[in-house]
Amino acid sequence: MKRKWKIVILVCLLLVIAGGVLASIKISQRGIVVVQTGKVVREDLTSLVTASGEIKPKNYINIGANQLGPLTAIYVKEGDKVKKGQLLAEIESVDARADVKAQQAALNSALADSAASEANEKAGDDNIKALAADVDRNKASMQQALADYGRAKELFQGQLIARQDFDAKKAAYDGAAAAVQGSVGRLSQAKAQRAQAAAQLASAQKRVIQQQAMLTKMGVIYSKYSAFAPLDGVVTNLPVRVGETVVPGIQSSTASTIMTIADMSQITAEVHVDETDIISVALGQLADVTIDAVPNKVFKGHVTEIGDTALVRSSGIAASQSQTSTQEAKDFKVVIALDVPEDLLKPGLSCTAKITTATRQDVLAIPIQALTIRQEGDLVKRKPNEPPPTDPKKLKEMKKEVQGVFVVNGEKAEFRKVETGITGATDIEVMSGLKSGDQVITGSYQVIRTIRNDAKIKVDNKLPAPTVAT
Repeated sequence: MKRKWKIVILVCLLLVIAGGVLASIKISQRGIVVVQTGKVVREDLTSLVTASGEIKPKNYINIGANQLGPLTAIYVKEGDKVKKGQLLAEIESVDARADVKAQQAALNSALADSAASEANEKAGDDNIKALAADVDRNKASMQQALADYGRAKELFQGQLIARQDFDAKKAAYDGAAAAVQGSVGRLSQAKAQRAQAAAQLASAQKRVIQQQAMLTKMGVIYSKYSAFAPLDGVVTNLPVRVGETVVPGIQSSTASTIMTIADMSQITAEVHVDETDIISVALGQLADVTIDAVPNKVFKGHVTEIGDTALVRSSGIAASQSQTSTQEAKDFKVVIALDVPEDLLKPGLSCTAKITTATRQDVLAIPIQALTIRQEGDLVKRKPNEPPPTDPKKLKEMKKEVQGVFVVNGEKAEFRKVETGITGATDIEVMSGLKSGDQVITGSYQVIRTIRNDAKIKVDNKLPAPTVAT
């Protein structure tokens, strides 16, 4: 019986000792934070900006209706290749064509009047020349008659000729003088008629110019009833059919667009980049584009355009024109020129672009999830029972945020300020504050958020990989 009691007492003693050991272990581990770690390593980093969008031709034009009316003919179908200036479609244009013909007739009449006036002016010039010759001839005759009259007068005064002969010479001179005055009057009348003909010609020529301008106007109006290709390309959209009425100038109406012509010689990916990433994107940067309709293939390209206007993500319209809250997420349009054959892709295909914004060779890098933010006040060691500062300037400095990581220093977590560079897929460049081989705390996410400087830690990398909140 004594032996039985001895065994019971021994067992109880062992249990008490075991409990004490466990209790001492628990007490010693109180306040220890279990963490996961990673090392600072040297590697090559590539910073990428990912954005989604769609495939579009670099240049495309919506052929709109310029006149109201039913379509009488469409000469192409979707997918056809067209040349610049090619006739694509026609709208009913009976009235416009009649106006052109009427105006052409009016122009022809004006041209005939102008030609007649020009002929009258030329005839007036010829008449003036003839009358001027008559004036010269009559003046010469008058000079001869004046000479004969002077000699006759001298002979008559010397009573060498009869009065009858003298009177005849005087009559001849008077007739010659009258002929000169008559021819001069006719010349003046001819010049007046010629000036009138010139005025009529000028008026007729102005009417011709006016009628030509009206014919040009009517021709332009008539031409608007026909749609011509503005560039070489492919018909990518043909929403209307023959007989349907098209309407000009209404952008929201399907009847305002006859077709779309796209220049497929240069294919682009038009993507929307988040406002937080757009500052890293620059012209000429290389990009890899994947297209949902073409699996397992990556298309190379480069950035050719970067939009300056922020677009509201939900509506796609400019933020300055949006009626929604300005706090809504915004994107910027980026165009990437692709190096692809002309006939391989079609407009509208969904795509995803990865733009290489920066690359670094052999740089120090840490896992992104190791990076955290703390306030200056959280990093300052205060003596026991030391009251917090009350100076406003000091309080402001204490609230200043600092970027850094927690490094394993023995059995404690030590916060170190770091300067970072480019960001890769999972790692981020460290420019100062760490050296190769340093062990940084990477998880868990809750630990990274709450751990304090100089906290006791226990490294356990066998735990499940931490999940990073997005």
